[in-house]
Amino acid sequence: MKFLPSVEHPIRFSIILGLLLILVATIAGRIIYLHVFHHEFLAKQGDARAVRHIPIPAHRGVITDRHGEPLAVSTPVLTLWANPKELATDKARWTELAQALQLNPTDLAQRIEKNAGREFMYLARGLTPERGQSVLDRKITGVYAEEEFRRFYPAGEVAAHLVGFTDIDERGREGIELAFDQWLTGVPGQRQVIKDRRGGLIRDVQVKENAKPGKQLALSIDLRLQYLAHRELRNALLEFEAKAGSLVMVDVRSGEILAMVNHPTYNPNNRRNLNMQAMRNRAMVDVFEPGSTVKPFSIAAALGTGRWQPESRVDTGNGHFRIGRYTIRDVSRGGLLNLTEILMKSSNVAISKIALDIGALPVHKVMQGVGFGADTGLSFPGERVGNLPMHRKWGEAETATLAYGYGLSVTAVQLAHAYAVLANDGRNVPLSLLHLANKKPEGEQVIDPQIARNVMKMLQAVVEEQGGGGSRARVPGYHVGGKSGTAKKLASGGGYTKDTYRSMFAGVGPVENPRVAAVVVIDEPSKGGYYGGLVAAPVFGRVMAGALRMLNVRPDNLPAEVDTTAVGAVRGGRG
Repeated sequence: MKFLPSVEHPIRFSIILGLLLILVATIAGRIIYLHVFHHEFLAKQGDARAVRHIPIPAHRGVITDRHGEPLAVSTPVLTLWANPKELATDKARWTELAQALQLNPTDLAQRIEKNAGREFMYLARGLTPERGQSVLDRKITGVYAEEEFRRFYPAGEVAAHLVGFTDIDERGREGIELAFDQWLTGVPGQRQVIKDRRGGLIRDVQVKENAKPGKQLALSIDLRLQYLAHRELRNALLEFEAKAGSLVMVDVRSGEILAMVNHPTYNPNNRRNLNMQAMRNRAMVDVFEPGSTVKPFSIAAALGTGRWQPESRVDTGNGHFRIGRYTIRDVSRGGLLNLTEILMKSSNVAISKIALDIGALPVHKVMQGVGFGADTGLSFPGERVGNLPMHRKWGEAETATLAYGYGLSVTAVQLAHAYAVLANDGRNVPLSLLHLANKKPEGEQVIDPQIARNVMKMLQAVVEEQGGGGSRARVPGYHVGGKSGTAKKLASGGGYTKDTYRSMFAGVGPVENPRVAAVVVIDEPSKGGYYGGLVAAPVFGRVMAGALRMLNVRPDNLPAEVDTTAVGAVRGGRG
């Protein structure tokens, strides 16, 4: 028997069949439409679920000294992070992960559980590529890596106060790193990749945008001089058991800062046990009364009025001079002194009488011209400008104390700049922390050139002639000039401390063709003396000697040359 399909309700069957055909046609049409005419929509939807854009880190610009020696560089590192939700599925391997990261297993477990509702947490940052890869090779679920850069400082503590440092995200936090953060910061790039739903990399598609590294920055300092200054300042602090110290060296011609060191200092590569006091760039942040180191500028002011000449004399009497209820004293009696001898004896009495004769305004004008109480223009974070007082009516006491360095405050950088102005024939050239290459900065004439040269000769006598207070600053083979200073420290409650001092020496070398101005400040020496000529002058002498040799400055104070012809004749006769 042959059976044939039968349809009891042919109309209903036809309707259902028609609907099915329409549905199939609709689906097929939609598929064709999406794949042929609206392909971009599907591509976008697919990309949204699989395509990711990973940032390409850009390394920070290199900081170098004037000769290209690196002071701050960025090295590649790996940062490991985890998805706590995924880590929770492989709890048995938490201990293994902790051991690989050298972490406490209990602490890591607590962190994972605390962040269980999140999809991101840092495991370790700044690992070396080798160490980071060794953790990734364990294939622990939920552990991923990200490429970053870490800042490294080859000069370490020697240039720490000047260069500064960055945080873990390579943002400038101190020093040059902060001041020039925008210049040094690079622009990250972007890489397109395809990942699976668990975040695993399937394919590296393309680089969408290349990373742009930060710009290089060449500082004005000479790393050789920086090491020299660091060593000599440290040795002086140890010898005299001092609290702190600063040393600044300036190129007289260009205004470039060749060296700037402070003690105590710190290692910017390891800041775990960092003492905040050690981070202060004292040369720019600490202000102090400069004492006798400003007397050359008072002498320059006197010569500028025309009322005084280098050979003019002042009677210092018994070394005491009373102004109202104040008595000004000299350390040693000088009698009748000319202007050179006033600097050699560092007579407070004589310089006070000169200031009272010419008035405070000429002295103030010269000090203002060389940069006291003014911004240096270096734009260094936290730098202070000190204080150069300006009274509506100058009393005798204020006039006298200004002339011998009390009642005003300066930084070590400002004092070094002032001596550079004096050595540069009285021309004030702006300071610079950046290497100027062959650029010739313009300056302003603030002291008559002949007066500046006369004062420089006086400073040479302070160092080289018998009875001068700077004999310990002598430099073999060179004529140098300078002035020592000793100032009592201000007490926190007002007035001066009883027995704490700052010892200073400021000077220039060579005198005939000045190249370098340097200032040494020793804070609170407690052993072996405290006078600037005893404590700070020898540091100046050693640093200046090394600097002039390193800079290939021709000696100008050598003994008379031996007549080699005559020597040869004598030897020949004996032979």
